[in-house]
Order: sequence, then structure tokens, then C-alpha cells
Amino acid sequence: MRFETRAIRDGQEPDELTGAVTVPVYQTSTFKQEAIGKHKGYEYSRTGNPTRKALEEAVASLEGGKYGLAFASGMAATSAVAGLLKTGDHIIAGDDLYGGTYRLFEKALRPLGIETSYVDLDDLGSLASAIRQNTGLIWVETPTNPLLKVVDLKNVAHIASKHTITLAVDNTFASPYFQRPLEHGADIVVHSTTKYLGGHSDTIGGAIVTSSKDLFKTLKFQQNAAGAVPGPWDCWLVLRGIKTLAVRMKEHQMNAMAVAAYLNEHPMIENVYYPGLADNKYNELAKKQMDGFGGMLSFEIKGGFPAVERFVSRLKIFTLAESLGGVESLVCYPPKMTHGSIPPEQRKRLGINDNLIRLSVGIEHIDDLIEDLARSL
Repeated sequence: MRFETRAIRDGQEPDELTGAVTVPVYQTSTFKQEAIGKHKGYEYSRTGNPTRKALEEAVASLEGGKYGLAFASGMAATSAVAGLLKTGDHIIAGDDLYGGTYRLFEKALRPLGIETSYVDLDDLGSLASAIRQNTGLIWVETPTNPLLKVVDLKNVAHIASKHTITLAVDNTFASPYFQRPLEHGADIVVHSTTKYLGGHSDTIGGAIVTSSKDLFKTLKFQQNAAGAVPGPWDCWLVLRGIKTLAVRMKEHQMNAMAVAAYLNEHPMIENVYYPGLADNKYNELAKKQMDGFGGMLSFEIKGGFPAVERFVSRLKIFTLAESLGGVESLVCYPPKMTHGSIPPEQRKRLGINDNLIRLSVGIEHIDDLIEDLARSL
């Protein structure tokens, strides 16, 4: 089956008991057991729940993986991957990454004796040079947050495999509709299902997909032992969102491309970061590795932070808010919002400048979005 069909069918067959076409919400904490040690596959909803199982199967199918696991948030999923490591292990991460991930690596893992090195993944030589004997994980975002860099997954996977290092890829920005990292050699794919998979800004969740049975067993243990699982209602909401993922992602990309092209020609804009633009340095790699460019973009406005404040205050359709990937358009100021946990000097070194603005382009009418930007600029 093709992607659009799998998004509606896989993991979501009609309920065997009632024939319900939509997966039921199994709002229960526990399940009746037939006898001691004998049950119908479910014991306790932290360990497993039918609604959650449907979501896990659906996400695994869309990513082309064998096993899926759902979590209470994207950071809970990231933390489970970090649980593969032990004291003394080493992580290599791309230097342009979500501030929450940086906070986890620096504030939670480093005090436990797990060190992270941050490298520019444009330079694969620096990645190879950063590998140590105790490196246990390479963590990649692509496209990255917030500068929309595209990482060459096949080459990174080759380096990781050569050194027997687990490669995990955060695929939240692209969604499986536009990119499937397992096809390029990744061992693990991570999502914040809060974003495009859910798609309606009404739930928090995370997911992991892998095709490795050994990794799945370890991650499944982490999921059950730590207990950071989503409730059945959250799972149901993400399942509902997945059904329209293909339709939504086409609209997100179409609008983002038009917004990026408009901003790229505007005299108030210094730089636009969107891999769909022909003059973007990642355009060719994105066309080779992805099936589209997504709905996220960032840009730098002339006039520094005062201009940012004036611009954001005038917007009527783009809403100033954290998060991304919903049907509504959002504007974010990374230095103070999503990446506020990264020290200012490091943000400056990475190119997260004080005039950087990030847009999650929604699926409203494109003329309204352009008019909103034009009026505010």
C-alpha cells in the first residue's frame, strides 16, 4: 500500500468486537485476566494499551520500520533513546538542534557522566574526528531546528555503521511523508507527535521507530520502566491526525514555499533559511534525500531585536507561540523561546542571531498569509 492508504489503514483496522471503523479509546488503567499468568495480551495500560498499540503500528508503518513505541512527549522519547547509554558513554550531536534536546544533554545527562560533543554536520570530517572509543550515540536533526540545515543521512549512517555507533534521527520537521531516515541507514527515528503527526496543536506526544529487534526490546523496557507513556486519548488524537497527514503536508509545503519565495525578495529580510529555495545550499541534498521540503522556515529581519518585536506585534494570522506543525500558522523567536536554554555566546556562534524568526507555516489561504507578513513588514 502507498503512504496515503497506510496513513488511514495500518494499525487502524475496524474493531473486531464492535466493527467500529475508528479505533476505540480504551480508557482503562487495567485489564481482566483470565487466570493467574493468563491474559489477552494486555495487563496494565502503562505496559500496553490497544489504542496506543494502534498508534505505534501506524507510526512504524509510515516510517518503514518494524517496531514503534509511543511516549508522553517528544522529550520523553528522546530520554528513552538516551537510556540506551550508561555513565561514561559519549554522544555526538549536530550543533544546530532543538533547545530542549540541548538542555537534556547538558543539564540531565552530563551530570550523570554522559558527555555530548556538538559538531557541524556539514563537515563529515569533523564528525569522524569527534568519535571516541566510548561514543555510543550519534544524534541528528534534519532539517535542523531552527536553521533548516539538511544533514546527509547516508554518509552519516555510513560513518556510524563503520564504528558500530547507534544513529538516531529526529524527523519531526520533515515528518515521514517527506523523509524516512531508516531508508538512509538510521537505526532509530524519533518524533514529537505533538507536531505534524498530530497536526492540530491539541495533544502532546512522542514516538520512536526502529527495525532493530534488540533496540526495540531495550527501548520497550525503558518505556515500561520509566512509564512516560501517553494516555489513550492522546494516542487517539494523534491517530486522527495521521489520517490527514499526507493532505496536510502538501498544503504546508505549498504555503511555505510561497512564503519563503516572498521573504527572499523582500528588502527588509537579510536571509531566508528554507531548503526548498533554489539558491539554498541544501537544496540539492534535500531533493535527493527528501520527497519535499516541509512547512518550516526561518529568516533574519533587518533592524535587530527591535524590528523583531515590531514585526511580531503586528501579525494578525501568524500567532506568537511555541511548537510547530499544526494547521494554524505560528511565529516563534528562537533566541528567547525554543532555544533560550542555549547560552547566548553559543547561539551567536551557531548563527542563531538576535534577528532570527522561525515560522511554522500553516494551511490557511496563502494570500492571507502573505498579506499578514506584508502588512507587518
